[in-house]
Amino acid sequence: VNGIEIYSMKIDSKITSRFAHNVITSRAANRGNVSREVFFDVELPKTAFITNFSMTIDGVTYPGTIKEKEAAKKQYEKAVSRGQTAGLVKASGRKTEKFSVSVNVKAASKVTFELTYEELLKRRFGKYEMFIKVKPKQLVKDFEMEVNIFEPQGITELEAEGTFITNELQNTIKKSFSEKKGHISFKPTLDQQRTCASCSQSALDGDFTVRYDVKRITPDNLQIVNGYFVHFFAPANLPKLPKNIIFVIDTSGSMYGRAIEQTKEALLKILDDIKGDDFFNFILFNSDVSTWKETLLKATPENLDEARKFVQNIGASGLTNLHGGLMRGIDILNAAHEGNLVSKRSASIIIMLTDGNPNRGVSDIQTIEADVKNGIRGRYPLYNLGFGPDVDYGFLERMALENKGLARRIYPDSDAALQLQGFYDEVSNPMLTDVELNYPENEISDLTMNSFKHFYDGSEIVVAGRFVDSNQNHLTVDVRGEGADDALSYTTQQDAEQTAQAFQEQGYIFGEYIERLWAYLTIEQLLERRIAATGEEKENLTAEALALSLKYKFVTPLTSMVVTKPEENDNEDMIADKPTEGRDIACTFSILMLVFLTSFFPSAGSQIHHTSVSQPTWHTSVDGDPHFIISVPQKRDAICFNINENPGTVLNLINDPVTGITVNGELIGDKRPNSDAKIQNSYFGKLGIANKQLDLKLTVTPKNITVQNGNEKTVFTWLDSVTLQQAGLTLIINRKKNLVLSMGSGASFVVVLHQVWKKHPLHQDFLGLYTLEEDKLSEQTHGLLGQFFHPIDFTILEIHPGSDPKKPDATMVVKNNELIVTRGWQKDYRRDPKHGVDIPCWFVHDNGAGLIDGVHTDYIVSSLF
Repeated sequence: VNGIEIYSMKIDSKITSRFAHNVITSRAANRGNVSREVFFDVELPKTAFITNFSMTIDGVTYPGTIKEKEAAKKQYEKAVSRGQTAGLVKASGRKTEKFSVSVNVKAASKVTFELTYEELLKRRFGKYEMFIKVKPKQLVKDFEMEVNIFEPQGITELEAEGTFITNELQNTIKKSFSEKKGHISFKPTLDQQRTCASCSQSALDGDFTVRYDVKRITPDNLQIVNGYFVHFFAPANLPKLPKNIIFVIDTSGSMYGRAIEQTKEALLKILDDIKGDDFFNFILFNSDVSTWKETLLKATPENLDEARKFVQNIGASGLTNLHGGLMRGIDILNAAHEGNLVSKRSASIIIMLTDGNPNRGVSDIQTIEADVKNGIRGRYPLYNLGFGPDVDYGFLERMALENKGLARRIYPDSDAALQLQGFYDEVSNPMLTDVELNYPENEISDLTMNSFKHFYDGSEIVVAGRFVDSNQNHLTVDVRGEGADDALSYTTQQDAEQTAQAFQEQGYIFGEYIERLWAYLTIEQLLERRIAATGEEKENLTAEALALSLKYKFVTPLTSMVVTKPEENDNEDMIADKPTEGRDIACTFSILMLVFLTSFFPSAGSQIHHTSVSQPTWHTSVDGDPHFIISVPQKRDAICFNINENPGTVLNLINDPVTGITVNGELIGDKRPNSDAKIQNSYFGKLGIANKQLDLKLTVTPKNITVQNGNEKTVFTWLDSVTLQQAGLTLIINRKKNLVLSMGSGASFVVVLHQVWKKHPLHQDFLGLYTLEEDKLSEQTHGLLGQFFHPIDFTILEIHPGSDPKKPDATMVVKNNELIVTRGWQKDYRRDPKHGVDIPCWFVHDNGAGLIDGVHTDYIVSSLF
């Protein structure tokens, strides 16, 4: 197409213990004689997390890097208004998100794209389902899809189908399974891909679905690998529980027409599936609230016939009294339990459908959430179905999750009735209530959710965790639940040797798959709990989910993947964000001035690590008057700011409560103040570096270095050349130049000595501080420098002349703030302690206001230690 040929596309899927690892590789060539733009578009499941992406052009690989999300809505809107938006990931359908990237490829050149994503497959209606979107958009000479499945329990059935599969293509699908292994391949030739014999259009356009299930000799299966475990629980052949179900239906004016007709169609089909020992009722709400019956009724043939007539006569008009309808349903269900109208061995459910927002009766969302939670009191789940685009889906989701249920979006298409009925089918056959899977508390840490209100036929409960002792190789689990006839209670055991054979199947597994499964499930549940949380609890859940997302390199709603695209004159950074339900997150890129700080200390030997493009580290420093320089490697740029305070002030530079490392600096001024200057020059004349865990303190001045280890004190001068290693401390003094310091497993620091002429009438000797290996400090590190040890993102807009013709001003969008910044230079003395090197940076005025957290006076402390 237009000179661009996709000559190879391969989709490689490995599924191990329900955890899918998918790699999509696409190779394209520019067959033309001019540069062309090549697009890579992939649709992937919404439940998946991207873990890696790269582009290889002319033998050079440009990887995507995953980092903390900091881009703000204003930044997105600014980029959109300037035509600078590139949406790398966006919602594209009911089940998919679309990843898109494009790059210019020179004439007669090739590009390779590789995208990796992972997901935990859910069991629905007795089968695991993996969905792959196939849409190469043109005929591909070498197209291949391969799926390898390894299930330690054994595979009982395996099927594959595609919405685009014709009779001719059907023969190209090869599938087989034996014992624990399953294999599917799909490799159509060029001619088989054509829509007709002489056509150039591709028939490969649709959904490819793989379904399978596993052998179940016992109700559950435990797998233990390398200090992690996963527990699958799916008992079969249990008698189904009677259910008590209340349908709360929005019949306001906005439901008029097709929406209400589809709802009625679905309800009539659901009535055909309700079992004779079930109880049910209908609540309708618009401006008022009406009920079919005042109590729950048993699903006798007579009552079902009457209910059908009621449903057929439902109309739509008026406003939306959601609170009134939902509370009426809760009251009726509670009364049925309190009056013993329904069996104690039954499962109660409320299903609410609405297409709008509450605007009659109680309309305050927080009040509605509180009243519903107090009414249900955790006794049964609430399922909220949001119909159409105008519903406040976030509100419905929070309310459902607060009440042990879930929310589902119903799309107003021709199959809306089938969507409604399909959801009901998922929850129509409860087999257990109050399921608990209990693990020895002293053996397990970081356990995922292990108690569940209901277990439904055809589904599966998955629990994962980490052993306190990573060498432990056995586990005992107590499982309890309430069934239709009696309580379920049994104990299961597993030994690691029973899953060790999985590691012999290297062609079917990928890395530490159970550890990654645990991380995926933990992040998924933390994000879900975060939706309904507030205050400190929400902050803690966010921090925990973020830390895991970064550690395991998952693109989640808390992280972004920065993709750097090579262009003819510049590099172009783009941010890929995972969309959240109900809204697409726009993604931006900015073309920036390219500056990459590569200075290092030649005299520090192996203690200092050179900053590389492929593995950027965040070097921050403070030197001079005092000038703070924040290197931003992913932008190949830097941000600077000064702190203007009086001599004698002590500033907190780094504080890590986890490692116990702190760095504080005391300011000194010139020998005599300049009465004409509005701001007096100040420098760091003393640094206090401490590690509480090692009971170490270092006091550094331009004259000497004092090391205090407990009660022992050693003093060195800058005339010494010293290499000292003791009690976790490594100290190298390069005579009259700098010292390199590493304390325990924390970051390393370099202190530069600045000496002036002894008889200088104004200036004094002072110190500069440079940080290295900042990733060794914890996520909780803060301080004027420490807060920038975590990745920071910014966008530069509207570059324009400033007061100095050589220093243009611009608007910087950072941390949700818009700041006026100036392009300038600051001195970096790492390479040349005497003269320094000018580093281009964006200067933030007013003591870093808007860039630093809080205000600069928040960082003033009483003493060095």
